Amino acid sequence: MRFILCVLFISIFHVNAQSLYKNKEKEILPGAYQTEKYFPLLSNKRVAVFANHTSVIEQTHLVDSLIHSNINVVKIFAPEHGFRGKTSAGEKINNSIDSSTQIPIISLYGSKLKPSNADLTDVDVMLFDIQDVGVRFYTFISSLEYFIEAAIENDRPLIILDRPNPNGFYVDGPVLQKEYKSFVGMQPIPIVYGMTIGEYAKMLIGEQWLKWKYIRDIDNRTSLGELLGFENEKIFFSLEVISCKNYTHQNKYILPIAPSPNLPTMQSVYCYPSTCLFEGTVISEGRGTEHPFCIFGHPKLPKNLFLFKPQSNVGATNPKFSNEICYGWNLFNVDNDELLKSLNHSIQIKYLVQAYQMFGNKSSFFVKPKSEKDTDYFFNKLVGSNILMKQLKENKSEKEIRLSWKKDIETFKKIRKKYLLYKDFE
Repeated sequence: MRFILCVLFISIFHVNAQSLYKNKEKEILPGAYQTEKYFPLLSNKRVAVFANHTSVIEQTHLVDSLIHSNINVVKIFAPEHGFRGKTSAGEKINNSIDSSTQIPIISLYGSKLKPSNADLTDVDVMLFDIQDVGVRFYTFISSLEYFIEAAIENDRPLIILDRPNPNGFYVDGPVLQKEYKSFVGMQPIPIVYGMTIGEYAKMLIGEQWLKWKYIRDIDNRTSLGELLGFENEKIFFSLEVISCKNYTHQNKYILPIAPSPNLPTMQSVYCYPSTCLFEGTVISEGRGTEHPFCIFGHPKLPKNLFLFKPQSNVGATNPKFSNEICYGWNLFNVDNDELLKSLNHSIQIKYLVQAYQMFGNKSSFFVKPKSEKDTDYFFNKLVGSNILMKQLKENKSEKEIRLSWKKDIETFKKIRKKYLLYKDFE
C-alpha cells in the first residue's frame, strides 16, 4: 500500500511539475529578461540608460542588474514622472544623482526633451527600457522619438528592450493631424495604436517620420550621411530591438508595476484612452481619487450621478476640484474582463458626449488657451485635431463621431502591419 501511495505521489508531483514547466515556457517575458541577447552588446561599453521604475527584471531594477553584471552604466535619462516614477503628471523634474547607485540622472521632461551632444560624449551605447501603455498622449513614445533622434545625431547605437502593450489588442480613435503636433502627440497615429515600443520605433524610422527627409536601410543599418550634410562619408545608425517572449497582440497583458502614479490599476490603464480627453475640459478626470480615469465628473453636473471628492495625493498634488464634491461616473469594476467587455475594445466617446450635453455653460466646457487658437486648445492636442470639439458642439451622435474616424484608422492599420514583431489581433 505504501509503495502504491509513493508511486501515486511521485506521479502527481511529476504531472504538476510538467504543468508548471509548461506554464513557465508560455509566460510573457519583456525584452529586458532576454539578457543573453543584449548583455554581450554592452560588454566593455559605456552605457546610457533611459529608464524609470518599470524598468525591471523580475524584482530587480535594470540598472542594478547591469551593474551587478559589471556593465558600465555612466548615466541615466529619466522621462515624465521621473526615474522612480513618483512625480505628478506635468511636473518639471530636475537633474539629480541616483541615491542607490550614485549615477547621474538627466531629466528629459520639462525644458529639455532630448539628450544633448555633451550628454553623449562619454557614451558608447544607448539603452531604452520603459513600460508604455499604448496611448498616443502617454508621453513615453514622444520621449522615445527624441531619444532615437539623439542616437542618430550622435552616431550612437541604440538598443530598445521591448515590453508588451497592455492596450495592444485594438486600434481606435482619431488620427493626429500634423498642425496639432505636440509632446502629447507627435505623429499621425490614432489615440490607441496597437504597437509595442519596439514596433513603434521601427515605424518611426521606416515611415521617415523623424525630422530628416531621407533615411534608407543598408545591411540592417541606416545610412544617414546625406541627410546630416556629410556628402562624402557614410554615417550609420544601428537599432536593435530585443523582442518580448511569448507575447502577441491577442494577449491581455497585466502590468506587474503601475506605469505612473495616476494609472495605479489595470482598470485605469484600460479607461485612460477614453477618459484622459477630459483633461482638456473642466471635467475632473479622477486625479486625486482611488481610481483615476475610472472616475470623472464635475461639481455642477446632476446630483443624481456618482458622488466623489478629489483630494491631494502622491502623483496629484493639486487635482481639479480638490476637496469639492463632484458628480459624474464611476467605471471602476473589480473584474477586468467585465470592464473590457463594457469598453468593447474601443475608445468610449459616450461619456464625453453625455458630459457635454449635461453641462450648463457649454462655452466654458473646454479649457481655453490665451490665444484661443484651435491648435492651442489642450483638448485638441489630445484628440489630434479640432474635429471632435466641433462634433460635440454640433451635437453629433457617438455613432457619427466614430464613423468619421473609420477611413483614417484603416489607412493607419495598413502602415502598422509592416512593422509588427508579434502576431496581430486580426
